[in-house]
Amino acid sequence: MRMLRDVRRARWVLGALVLAWLGVAYWQTHKSPPPGTHTSPDWQPVAQSALKFVADLTAADAYGRPLVNHAIFDEMLSVIAEARDFVVLDGPGEPLRAALIARKRAMPQLQALVIIDPLEEGYAREATGPLKALQAAGIDVVAVDLDRLRDSNFLYSSLWRIGMRWWGRGSGSGSIPNPLSAGPPRLTLRGIARLLNFKFDQRAVIVADDGAGDLAGVIASGNPVQAESADSNVALRLHGSVLRAALASELEIARFSGWRGSIAPPPDRTDAATPAPAARARVLTEGAIGAALLDHIQAAARGDAIDIAALYLADRAVIDALLGASRRGVSIRLILDPDEDASGSTRTGIPNQPMASEIVAASDGAIRVRWYRTHGERFRGQIALIHDPERLWVTLGSASLTRRALDDYDLDANVAFEVELTSALARQMLTYFDTLWNNRAPAGIEYTADAGVFADPSQVRYWVCRLMEMLGLSPF
Repeated sequence: MRMLRDVRRARWVLGALVLAWLGVAYWQTHKSPPPGTHTSPDWQPVAQSALKFVADLTAADAYGRPLVNHAIFDEMLSVIAEARDFVVLDGPGEPLRAALIARKRAMPQLQALVIIDPLEEGYAREATGPLKALQAAGIDVVAVDLDRLRDSNFLYSSLWRIGMRWWGRGSGSGSIPNPLSAGPPRLTLRGIARLLNFKFDQRAVIVADDGAGDLAGVIASGNPVQAESADSNVALRLHGSVLRAALASELEIARFSGWRGSIAPPPDRTDAATPAPAARARVLTEGAIGAALLDHIQAAARGDAIDIAALYLADRAVIDALLGASRRGVSIRLILDPDEDASGSTRTGIPNQPMASEIVAASDGAIRVRWYRTHGERFRGQIALIHDPERLWVTLGSASLTRRALDDYDLDANVAFEVELTSALARQMLTYFDTLWNNRAPAGIEYTADAGVFADPSQVRYWVCRLMEMLGLSPF
């Protein structure tokens, strides 16, 4: 009898643990996003002169020698150099931080806030290394409280919340190799346990006053960190009230992560006349990026065109929307990162290669794909251009086309804007994409390759991608 009671008790305990696990998993995947996330403000009218598109490109000549054309970093430095009242920087980048320290020393009254992904410091309890220099200069440093975000890897994260969250953070320095390029080369066991939640602050945003009573900033697809310094990126430099939503979002994230400071933006100037020709723009974050993109893909009709460049393409809603648009007669072109280095041996090709093969086959070749020829670096184009005969809608920023980026699991920031198709800005955007697509470069330079170069029809790898994306087991 006693053994029977013990078995029943064990079953009750096991059942209670399973229910707690499932309950935590459900709640943490469905809870409301924290303040400052899923930002979707109204459109703001802007002068086209207030929007400046900047692209960083890395390629190689016929001898394999790298050819680098990078300008985003200079735009970010310019924002810091002009600031007199405050600077908010979200994302890594030691050169930017050195410039921020120098500006703080030159302008002691400058309020400066740096927001980081906690992985950067190995999930340490306190700032270490270079971040201490920021604090010593009077600059606030805040590591995002990623636990406030939804859980994408819900099967693991629910167990981690129940049994390991109390474990804390530790010193940040460990002996276990870090499998990602971001953060320190080695992590503690506690750091690895946190890393497996697959939560990241991917934003690449800088917002500051422009020294003349307004706002200036840059929203980019990547950051000028050492591990990513050669990557191809895109960015938009903005000026004016359209950046107020970005600033408010960054400050809310800092506050729920423990920041107790205060930064006041300059007075709103939206009542000022906007010089013609005008555009309209707004800052989108997290799930609002995916919602806006899907709306525009689904609204595209015969005769319209969709051009997308992406580091990753795996989100099922986006893929299904693209296939549906193709069936309606929309012209679609995709430029993707092949996820392979120059030798094609150290990266997996997942998810882009299996997903691209599916898209080409399912559309019977109507959706055209090309691969950016990388040489060890990454292609972080992260841009979508959708146009009809009159208007061009664009979104660009840090968000990849994955479940994590578009369903409120990671922190991402994009800017969306709309201009007349005949405007100079629209021509610049379309020329950027056409240059890569058609390899309009000096002899010996090839930006992109045909779809067949990295085609992967393997059904095993395809379903591995689908399963990883669905269960949140994917680090992309």
